[in-house]
Amino acid sequence: MKKVYVIGDSISIQYGPYLQQALRGVMEYGRKEGEEEALLNLDQPQGANGGDSSMVLDFLRAKARTGGIAADVLLLNCGLHDLRTTPATGEKQVPLPRYRENLAAIINLVAQLEPSLVWMRTTPCDERVHNSRPEIAFHRFAADGAAYNQAADEVMRAHGVPILDLYTFTVNLGEDLYCDHVHFHEAIRAQQAAFLAGWLAAWSGRP
Repeated sequence: MKKVYVIGDSISIQYGPYLQQALRGVMEYGRKEGEEEALLNLDQPQGANGGDSSMVLDFLRAKARTGGIAADVLLLNCGLHDLRTTPATGEKQVPLPRYRENLAAIINLVAQLEPSLVWMRTTPCDERVHNSRPEIAFHRFAADGAAYNQAADEVMRAHGVPILDLYTFTVNLGEDLYCDHVHFHEAIRAQQAAFLAGWLAAWSGRP
């Protein structure tokens, strides 16, 4: 049976159990380790939370040094943490040109490993709720989400990497999406997982 390995932010942690269930009997499921640590604070990437593109690149470099990733497909996303914005300065955590560079480096590195790379487009956030919460020290903006997704699309297409459009799928699920500023209700997570599982099932069945 083929295996998928997931690297993503807290969104992927939350739809993960649904994805694992949906893939049962079709594909083995694995992901970046450390879910318990990641769940301590979903806004601060640690453990299973892949974080920004620089963090993902560092993680993959470490994996390459220690035997790689034993999977057939690497389902990967980063972006929500890259576009985090410092309110006082407008500075991005990972500026867009560096994001492009990191993605290209990730593609080149994964090409040396066992899995085939599949890219997931970054999901949206509720900008109004997000940027009005005083306990969150950074902002996110919908326009940045669109810009980072477009940049990723261009990089992935240039390298022939398949793109799973989780962004468009999610925004078309209706108006009541969010349980907070960026995370989704349980029903939305289940639908996201079903969408991903359908694509992966078709992929796993190819010759």
